[in-house]
Amino acid sequence: MSKDSTLRGVRVVSLALNLPGPAALMRLAQMGASCTKVNPPQGDPMAHYTPQGYGALHKGVKQMTCDLKNAKGQKALHQLLAKTDVLLTSFRPSALSKLGLSWKVLQQQYVNLSCVSIVGAPGPLAEIPGHDLTYQAEVDLVPGMALPPSLFADMGGAMMASEAVLKAALIQRISGKGSFHEVALSDAAAWLALPRQWGMTLPTGAVGGSHAAYNMYACKNGRVAVAALEPHFAKSLCAAAGLMITDVKDLFDKSTHDAIAAFLASKTRHQLNKLAAEKDIPLMTLPKATKTQ
Repeated sequence: MSKDSTLRGVRVVSLALNLPGPAALMRLAQMGASCTKVNPPQGDPMAHYTPQGYGALHKGVKQMTCDLKNAKGQKALHQLLAKTDVLLTSFRPSALSKLGLSWKVLQQQYVNLSCVSIVGAPGPLAEIPGHDLTYQAEVDLVPGMALPPSLFADMGGAMMASEAVLKAALIQRISGKGSFHEVALSDAAAWLALPRQWGMTLPTGAVGGSHAAYNMYACKNGRVAVAALEPHFAKSLCAAAGLMITDVKDLFDKSTHDAIAAFLASKTRHQLNKLAAEKDIPLMTLPKATKTQ
């Protein structure tokens, strides 16, 4: 597989710590950008609590250490910015201002430089502290007491940040000038939560459990994720289970749920994998759930 060259020649410098910035930087490096990460003297916190993930995120990224609170560190950063296309940050606006790195100041110093600022919440709310968990909770992606299975706001924000860099590069190519782009993690969480807001993933929604052919079931030696949402897939599943479906409404009946559950419970993962391949049914078998899941 050839390396993506979409951002070849685009130079990105990142001051963004923790997950969203490095995840965005990883995507940018994969798209061919020349990426440099500037770490504080104490390092990125993520390097300490998730060293394996940190290493994966910074593959192909040049790293350097600068203390931006002193003149030497500031000088090193500004020497870098003089030949940079996009600066990626994740500090609150007040912190950037204290460091002399507000967009207003940068725009005056570097006409061609663009800035992508990752914040918690947009506009005046950017000063309010928060993290992935609070942004997911705000949009009802944490319905119970269990923690979310992934850092959706952070990773969604990283994708939005990489999109913003692409947008900045396009604007620079057209106008020859830099531009400013704010990416809010709360907006990323809200975007990812839209299917839930529309009711799709609620228990009464088609992909929330009410559709008998789109659900999680137990099998003889594990679990099976069944995603036979389209009528032809659902028909194949029901036929295999010995069910005759005459109306799509039948797929929302409890009797249909029960019949499919009983059929799948009688089969092993191997049998279901074979059935899926033979009958073209979208499903994935999994081991039995552990206590940690």
